[in-house]
Amino acid sequence: MKILLIGSGGREHALAMALAKSPLCDRLFIAPGNPGTAEHGENRPDLKVGDHATVCDFCRAEEIGLVVVGPEAPLVAGLVDDLAAAGIRAFGPTKAAARLEGSKGFTKELCAEYGIPTAGFARFSGLGPALAHLAAQGAPIVVKADGLAAGKGVVVAETLDQAETAVRSMLAEPGAEIVIEECLFGEEASFFALCDGTRAVPIGTAQDHKRVFDGDRGPNTGGMGAYSPATILTPEIERTVMETIIAPTLAGMRARGTPFTGILYAGLMLTEAGPKLIEYNTRFGDPEAQVLMPRLACDLVPALIAACDGDVSGAEIRFDEHRAALTVVMAAAGYPGTVVRGSTIRGLDAASDDSVIVYQAGTRAEGGRLVADGGRVLAVTGLGESMMTAQARAYAAIARIDWPEGFCRRDIGRRAVAREVAGGGI
Repeated sequence: MKILLIGSGGREHALAMALAKSPLCDRLFIAPGNPGTAEHGENRPDLKVGDHATVCDFCRAEEIGLVVVGPEAPLVAGLVDDLAAAGIRAFGPTKAAARLEGSKGFTKELCAEYGIPTAGFARFSGLGPALAHLAAQGAPIVVKADGLAAGKGVVVAETLDQAETAVRSMLAEPGAEIVIEECLFGEEASFFALCDGTRAVPIGTAQDHKRVFDGDRGPNTGGMGAYSPATILTPEIERTVMETIIAPTLAGMRARGTPFTGILYAGLMLTEAGPKLIEYNTRFGDPEAQVLMPRLACDLVPALIAACDGDVSGAEIRFDEHRAALTVVMAAAGYPGTVVRGSTIRGLDAASDDSVIVYQAGTRAEGGRLVADGGRVLAVTGLGESMMTAQARAYAAIARIDWPEGFCRRDIGRRAVAREVAGGGI
């Protein structure tokens, strides 16, 4: 089978490695891809993924048996719909179902209708009502842009001044909408489920680090690191998440005539009252894919096909229970704001071995050099029999990478390692 993978980030590098290992994959294309994905398949930077007709034509010409859509933007734009209309099997939700990620307001209203535990909220498109709501609610409070924002459209405001600044900024664009939520307290975790429109099977857990600086300080980012498994998600909590969050979401989407197929990635807050939904993503996370895929102990492709074909009840997703994975994102100076591009990266070969994978994201090849070409540039993943070992290997590898213009957090996995030392294990 020929497979086309859509995307160019670290997530797609991780997915490319997993897809290429499948005995079912005869040939892998990645559009547009990056220098890392090129090691596992054929990059097609000429294939403009925003031109759905051209993508469909390519799939027909190459007889593509499966399209895997990595990023959220093509899903929200309806690429899966157009591929399906052309008779091409594609993994991911339809445009209507991808609203679970594409509109925070949509998801919040679904939660309210189906009793899914989440933070209290209100939607606004007008500045006056939004500011009045802030004044009535007080701080701390959370302000979210309604649409896609690459993980950076969320402000957890500790003061009303911070909240007002966020509201004014987000509503400055014509037609913009925001969601203002109560601030939940607890520990965050990520839960992934493979869905076929009716059923769901859990396929792994992780915890990421959204803030740009150590100690969870600074603005939110697309993710500065992650680890898997998330041991704080006990089997009991996972069952609760499936019963009170995932199942009613699927039921609600099906009742609305927009069944959800693909990866449902629930960002959770583990509160004293139990797990609550922070938000949904409708695809594998980034950098979560960079810790889930190395722990995979089965062929990924049959499970994706099962979801596409409408029955995941027999899908096999197994992870190595004795392997921990921890990834540290190396970002370009200035991230998550304006970044410096074009700096040379050296030492990736020296950093990589059987226990370390360096995933590429914002990179490009130029004149025999590897150069930075984005915000989050590398994801350095350490593997080990314990989280402490995985963490040590990731940071040791970073020390071997020669990229003075890059930076990373130095506390990724802090909580997991502390729990492990206290006797929690992986």
